[in-house]
Order: sequence, then structure tokens, then C-alpha cells
Amino acid sequence: MRPSLCFCLCLGLLAPQPLWAAEYSIDPSHAFIEFRTKHLGFSWLYGRFNRLQGDFSWDSARPETSRISVVIDTRSLDSNHAERDKHLRSDKFLDTRRYPEARFVSQQYRGNAQNGVLSGRFTLHGVSRDIDIPVSLIGEGADPWGGYRAGFEGHITLDVREYGIIYDVGPGGHLIELFLAIEGVREKLGRKRSKR
Repeated sequence: MRPSLCFCLCLGLLAPQPLWAAEYSIDPSHAFIEFRTKHLGFSWLYGRFNRLQGDFSWDSARPETSRISVVIDTRSLDSNHAERDKHLRSDKFLDTRRYPEARFVSQQYRGNAQNGVLSGRFTLHGVSRDIDIPVSLIGEGADPWGGYRAGFEGHITLDVREYGIIYDVGPGGHLIELFLAIEGVREKLGRKRSKR
């Protein structure tokens, strides 16, 4: 082998190799997006979205590389009252016929492996805005079925007027608190990721 070629190969072996965060698919049966808002200023209205999908990347040694993409089916809104749900899905609120999905795509994570702030673009009711979501690691590790899981939680308050949803439901009714709990299953090496 020529000395110059040998030298180049050695340099290639010694050069730092790129590190990649592990990829996870969100387990929809163990992921929850719940909400609450004031009802006429007298009490709380609670509900949830029953269908969501997405994926994220996570490496506890390099949390700054984390990213997530989540799609929420707004038609799956469930406040445990059929007539109210129909009203909330109507064009007076979410207008799910025209906007059947809400979406969050992260752009940056700031923090450590336990707590931080996830910044990204949130789209609701056809309007996209930058938001910051405080998040925390719930836990990660091997599951009983030979897989590996990681779970996180977050909480944010949104003003729906900023997303073009204008309807007077009394004091504080324009503020929606979202409670997020996401659990993902780490993908096996070599598995192709679906495009969303």
C-alpha cells in the first residue's frame, strides 16, 4: 500500500464519527393531549384529543439534538359530551372540516436531559405560530417486550384568539391549557422511517 494512501486511511479512522440520536415512534395508546379552559368563568371544562401520531429523536447524552413532530387529529376532540363536542368541532371553534389537523414541529431544544424548553412551530385552525413548551423527561428504559421506550411531559397555555378562533365563552375562555404526555418506542436499526 502506498504511504500516502495509508496515511489517508488512518486519518479517516481517527476522524470523529458523527453521532445520531435514537429515533422513536410515538405510541398513540400511551400518548395523551388533554386540555382545560374556563367555562363562563365559573368552572373548568376538561377534554382531550383521542388521536395523534408522530415521531421524535432523543439522546440523553446530547439532548440539544432532540426533535419532535406531532400531528393531532382535531376531529377526535372529546369532552365527554356529544353535543358540546359537535359545537367545539364546528366553524365557531376548531372548524375541523376545514382544519382536520393541528401540528407541532420542533426547531430547537434548550436544557439538559431532565428538563428544558422545546421551541417550534405550532399550527392550529390554519394559523402557524412559534411557541415554547416546557418539557420534562418522565423516564426511559427497556420495556417487557424487548423494546426501549422514552416518555416526556409538557404543559403550555395558548390564547386561541391568536389562531383566529374568536368566540365569547366568558372570562378566561380564550385561554386553553394543554397537558402533554408522550411515550415513544425506539426504532430498531435498519428500520425505514415513515414520512409525515
